Amino acid sequence: MIHTKTFLRVALVIVFIVVMSITVGLSQTSSKSVKATGNVIHQLRIYEIFDGNKTAFHERFRDHAMRIMARYGFKIVATWESRHNNRTEFIYLLEWADRETMKQRWAAFMADQEWAEIKQATAEAHGSLVGDIEDRILELTDYSLSERLAN
Repeated sequence: MIHTKTFLRVALVIVFIVVMSITVGLSQTSSKSVKATGNVIHQLRIYEIFDGNKTAFHERFRDHAMRIMARYGFKIVATWESRHNNRTEFIYLLEWADRETMKQRWAAFMADQEWAEIKQATAEAHGSLVGDIEDRILELTDYSLSERLAN
């Protein structure tokens, strides 16, 4: 028998995969990328954020992280906020050409001096903005909705 917590996590991932498939399918650029390389992967990131300073978190992500990520070629497909197991979560989906590109660009982003300074300044002003982080790599199946929507 599946535990409720496990069932809810699986259901959440399925919902995100469906939303991601629709989003990718509606974007001609993404559809061409999927067909051209066949190696496109998606990365699902789930951050625990704190209700007391979530406004500061959203401001930092929107105004700084997204801008700096764009500098390194991050493609953010969508962002969400969710309430799960009595915690607030910030969830976002990234699209990558392949795993190696993902690893290289994450390393460059994490080494970025401006990002390090922003994280330090916001931590000093607001405390810790992120708790647990979950990271999942999603690989499209050959029968993914995005393939059908693109045709």
